[in-house]
Amino acid sequence: MYETALRLLEKISNYGYVAYMVGGYPRDLYLKRTFTDIDICTDATPMELHQIFSEVVTTNSEYGSVTVVFEKIKFEITTFRKEFKYKDHRRPEKIEYVDTLEEDIKRRDFTINTLCIDKDGKQIDLIGAKQDLDNKIIRTVGNPKQSLKEDALRILRAIRFAATLNFTIEPKLKTYIKKYGYLLKKISKDRKKDELDLIFSSPNKAYGIELLIDLKLTEHLEIPNLKKAKITPSMIVTWAQLDALDKYNFNTIEKESIRKINEVKDKELLDNHTLYNYGLYTCTMAAELNGVDKKLLNEKYAKIPIKSRLDIAITPMEICDLLNKKAGSFLKTILSDLENQLLDGKLNNDKEELINYIIENYQN
Repeated sequence: MYETALRLLEKISNYGYVAYMVGGYPRDLYLKRTFTDIDICTDATPMELHQIFSEVVTTNSEYGSVTVVFEKIKFEITTFRKEFKYKDHRRPEKIEYVDTLEEDIKRRDFTINTLCIDKDGKQIDLIGAKQDLDNKIIRTVGNPKQSLKEDALRILRAIRFAATLNFTIEPKLKTYIKKYGYLLKKISKDRKKDELDLIFSSPNKAYGIELLIDLKLTEHLEIPNLKKAKITPSMIVTWAQLDALDKYNFNTIEKESIRKINEVKDKELLDNHTLYNYGLYTCTMAAELNGVDKKLLNEKYAKIPIKSRLDIAITPMEICDLLNKKAGSFLKTILSDLENQLLDGKLNNDKEELINYIIENYQN
């Protein structure tokens, strides 16, 4: 991907513009961390980028960004810009294109995200990104008070970077995070959840959660239960402890997982009925909360005689034929009975044995 990005920068340069890799990729490359996307900044405008690249898949022209496909890889390319008068403590009401990288860098969030790479692979460090990366510190570009008031999501981003990179937050920035934490109420639920998801899924989540609590953000984020939450490996288990289903926008799978984890967490997880009714995934997540050994849980689940009704050795149609009846509500009663008998070890999952049991108990 790096070599492809260099060729992309060279292509933009061939049209008479300048362009740089910027943000997360140069930062992570410097820290020798794994990376994913590469963002590009340039003095070319969106209209000029349309003329350079044949495949533009999305456009955010309001903020001077386009996404292009170059050699089958997507790159987000943003024109150098200044931003004016932020609305909702998040988005600028107005942008103005500028000609230099130096001017563009001033609008960015943290110094560690200002390291750039040019078309020759040379690192460009205009405001001390390397120094802060070496010292493992999170510092805003410019005045932290103004930075957080302009974009309150930077409060959570600072904590997210501190947790994922295991960096400290500069003391002055910490002070203003505490002071302006209430501005998080102005930020959309989705953007806040995105950042909290990254904090809660970090291997260093204990540190991230500690920062959220110490910086007095739990009330502003409507997750006061975070102070009592048990630190577990799973992001969804963290959310399950926070009573936040009506506070944030969870997808259907997340909602169901949270509901089931809270239902099962106080049950006997090694019981056949619990394992059968809730499944291995949910029980494993709940095991993180009550200290049940996951290896033992997996071994127990492997031994339960059925994992679903489809595993029962006789089908509903065969039961109907056996009893000479059309399908009806009686099937639910019989199948539920068979499930219980099998899970309690009173019947073996053997077709002949099940047939004899049904005849004995349900044939008129």
